[in-house]
Amino acid sequence: MRILIIDDSHEIVELMVKVLTTVGHEVVSSYSGREGLKMIQGDRFDLIFLDIAMPDFSGLDVIDALVQSGKITQSPVVLFTASSITDAEVAELVKKGVHSCLRKPVRMETLFEKIEEVSRGAAAKKSA
Repeated sequence: MRILIIDDSHEIVELMVKVLTTVGHEVVSSYSGREGLKMIQGDRFDLIFLDIAMPDFSGLDVIDALVQSGKITQSPVVLFTASSITDAEVAELVKKGVHSCLRKPVRMETLFEKIEEVSRGAAAKKSA
């Protein structure tokens, strides 16, 4: 899968890039919401991991921009956050087109399960 990680934590991004490339994924990363949004608008990804709490231009800003441009469902967006977002807030974002949410810290098994879930969903859409 071609995966984009948008997170302002260099440690998290580096770890995810290392782990995901080791198991065969192509991984691209951005440390800012604005840069990540430009990458989404200019390219296609099989999966986007998006942090919510970033300075200047948050993950929520990225989601709003994707909704406004009609690109929110172009690539599955999985929120990847340590912020105190409520289940109700996640449900509202899912209504807007976000795929789902993973809360940090996340176990590697859970991360791989989420990637597999997204992959199965994409395969089901192609065969429909």
